[in-house]
Amino acid sequence: MAIPKYDELMLPFLQVLSDGKTYRINEIVDKLTSQFNLTQEEREELIPSGGRKFAGRVGRARTYLKGAG
Repeated sequence: MAIPKYDELMLPFLQVLSDGKTYRINEIVDKLTSQFNLTQEEREELIPSGGRKFAGRVGRARTYLKGAG
């Protein structure tokens, strides 16, 4: 499966938060990794600057959601 783009992560991100609990970003990354059935290799794929691609996209989704209120 291809790594989802950040806009494809927005609704699942909100669904994780819908239970009203507080999560650290790495916990959300773990939950979304499971939800999208990503392999360990996909989860650890790096971008040229050295960051993890999937975690970066989850972070970008969080940034846009936060900006939207």
